[in-house]
Formats: sequence, C-alpha cells, structure tokens
Amino acid sequence: MSRLHLHTERHAVDRIGWLRAAVLGANDGIVSTASLIVGVAAAAAARSDIVLAGTAGLVAGAMSMAAGEYVSVSSQSDTEKADLARESKELDDDPAFEREELAGIYVKRGLDPILAAQVAEQLMAKDALAAHARDELHISDMTAARPIQAALTSAITFAIGAALPLAIVFVAPLNALVPAVSIASLAFLVVLGAAGARTGGAPMPVAIFRVTLWGAIAMALTAGIGRLFGAVV
Repeated sequence: MSRLHLHTERHAVDRIGWLRAAVLGANDGIVSTASLIVGVAAAAAARSDIVLAGTAGLVAGAMSMAAGEYVSVSSQSDTEKADLARESKELDDDPAFEREELAGIYVKRGLDPILAAQVAEQLMAKDALAAHARDELHISDMTAARPIQAALTSAITFAIGAALPLAIVFVAPLNALVPAVSIASLAFLVVLGAAGARTGGAPMPVAIFRVTLWGAIAMALTAGIGRLFGAVV
C-alpha cells in the first residue's frame, strides 16, 4: 500500500475560519463583560446592579457579535461570488487567454513555460473555474466565507466568555469584586490564549501575552473611569 494512503496531514489553516471567529468572540466576551463589571463595581454599585449590567452586556454583546460577523463575512462572500461569476464569464468568452493567464501564474511560481502551459491545460480540462479561483483569485474551500458559521461561532463563544466573569460576581465578596473579577478574567484570557495557540499551531507565549495585555488595559481603564465618575460607564 502506498504511504500516501497511510499518511494523514492536518493543517491549522483548515480551522482558520471558525477559529478566528471563536477566539474573537470569546476574547470580546471576557474583556468587554469583565470591563463592564469592573467599571460598575468600581462605582460602588449594588450587586444586583452589577449582575444586571453584566447580563445585559452578555446578551447585547452576543447579538452584536453575531450580527457583525454575519454582515461582514456576508460582504466577503458576496465579493467572492461576484469575482467567480466574472471569472466564469471570462472563461466562456476567451478560454485561450485565460489558459495563458493561468500558465503565466505558474511561470512566476517557478515552472518553465512549457510545463506551466501543460499544467494549466490539464487543470482547466478538469475544472477551469476551480483552477482560476484557487490560483488567480486565491479562493479555496478552506478560506471561503461562511457567514452563518462565523455568526453562530462568534455569538456562542462570546456568551461563554462573558459568562465567566459574570459568574465571579455571584461568588466573590462585594468589597473584593474588582480585584476578583480582574484576576479571574486575566486567568480566563491566559487559558483562551493558550487554547487558541494550541488549536492554531501558533507560539503559545506570544498568544497569551497578546490577549492578556489588552484585557488588562481595558479593565484598568474602566475601573479608573468608574472610580473617577462614580457612575456606570
């Protein structure tokens, strides 16, 4: 049996679509909700007010993430579909020119002109549009826009991320709520950064530092504003 049938490769790029939305959603859920809670708690609000603010932030944030991801990724999908339709028409109108164009791409990548022409001809014979989508437009199954997947992933991971600092509100003493939520949220961000790096095959220390730094800055600013104005921000 050929080794090709025994060897299975798994690349992180296969997960790039949902992983981006998941990390973004969870990070926003933790940071925005924790910052909101810290800001409200720093203003010496009652526990019920803090819970209300955190819950409202969770629901509004999840819906906002879903809507934003759906609209933005739908725009990308519309652009991809328009480019594919244009390319399909060009293939119908002048296939010879499109074959030369594809061969030119392969020449730039290092193939000699004769081999490039043969490769272009064979790929176009099998699926001309797929060949041009992949090598000219840089559109593939792995990178294609998926609006519904992005929207659902972002909303669910935002809600999960937001629920973590909100849960601390119920168990931490009111007079220690600001440091408790801040420390716990930074710990959650460390776990998120590590999980995202592991899933995506990226360096773990860099990912952890990146997410915790901005989370710490956001919580510090909202806590300062809450103490300064003594009001919900």
